[in-house]
Amino acid sequence: MQQVCVLGSTGSIGKSTLDVIARNSDRYRVRSLVACRSHDVMLEQVRTFKPDFAVMSDPVAADQLRDSVKAEGFKTEVLGGARSVAQVSADSEVDVVMAAIVGAAGLLPTLAAVKAGKKVLLANKEALVMTGALFMDSVKESGAQLLPIDSEHNAIFQCLPHGYREGLDRVGVRRILLTASGGPFRDVPVDTLPMVTPAQACAHPNWSMGRKISVDSATMMNKGLEFIEACWLFGASPSQVEVVIHPQSIIHSLVDYEDGSVLAQMGNPDMRTPIAHALAWPERIQSGVAPLSLADVGRLDFQKPCMQRFRCLQLAQDAASTGGTAAAMLNAANEAAVEAFLGDHLRFDRIPDVIDATLQALQVNSAGDIEQVLDADRRARLQARAKIEQWHKTA
Repeated sequence: MQQVCVLGSTGSIGKSTLDVIARNSDRYRVRSLVACRSHDVMLEQVRTFKPDFAVMSDPVAADQLRDSVKAEGFKTEVLGGARSVAQVSADSEVDVVMAAIVGAAGLLPTLAAVKAGKKVLLANKEALVMTGALFMDSVKESGAQLLPIDSEHNAIFQCLPHGYREGLDRVGVRRILLTASGGPFRDVPVDTLPMVTPAQACAHPNWSMGRKISVDSATMMNKGLEFIEACWLFGASPSQVEVVIHPQSIIHSLVDYEDGSVLAQMGNPDMRTPIAHALAWPERIQSGVAPLSLADVGRLDFQKPCMQRFRCLQLAQDAASTGGTAAAMLNAANEAAVEAFLGDHLRFDRIPDVIDATLQALQVNSAGDIEQVLDADRRARLQARAKIEQWHKTA
């Protein structure tokens, strides 16, 4: 029986993970659950899974959950604060950590799990985007097992041969083809983007996701972050990764080989597939996902992304080529811009403007240690928020 810690248990990935675990309760047990403020959802999860620990990073939410758990007589110990999140991530009793806390907030607990040598299911792409070589070096030094959860990276992992970590050229890989749905604004006129509302941006045509990642999908910053993540996960140079729009989200990504073969991983757009794959790897388990019917799908379309429409993707690719703290600053500025957009303080089309202005204003430094990365993140957030406030006042 493997003991599982779910970081971000009240989010969409966390809920899907718990669904897969419930379908395979003879193999997995929830040791700990971690969330930020959704204490009511966490209470429901405590009732269902009866974990040893339930952690709310927000201390007020932790107090509210603690009172509820005590009132209902559960033995679950409720903890609060960032230190407790890192504590359960590195818990010696835990075998598997699902790293699904959204954004930079997931960096330190994910690193704690890696440094403790856990089997880490990486759904928090920002942790790797921000730290790059530092993160991958920690994986190697600790002996942690890192398995990607993003559907695209999980697809690439399934299509690559053993030994790819020795170099893609050595195993005959020519390119990695990273697919993207194009989001809800793939075909709308570019001049309508200033009028996009948060509700429209969060209405993804294929996937059910949280608000922040839905906006990132609409701007294709999500694909930009995945581009950077793919470079680190698979030892690829930016020139070896190509983004292609595939509206149906049936082919999740492809690997192109020197002999002309192209291997693709396909499936219905449901995050339980990559979760189940990584959770049981190298075995296969039930995920609850319906079988794919190609006859019902009918057709598969592909096109190149328009960089005028998806400027965030270009900014991310540029940051990947620049290196150093560029990706950490890109991510920080994007998080600040998306937060402002969702709060009606920034137009949708200004999201890439904020990111670009932030990167232009700040110096890129070496990402030699975690303190340098966190400092770059802090400086970029301050710069981005100042620019957002400036534009908001003149709007």
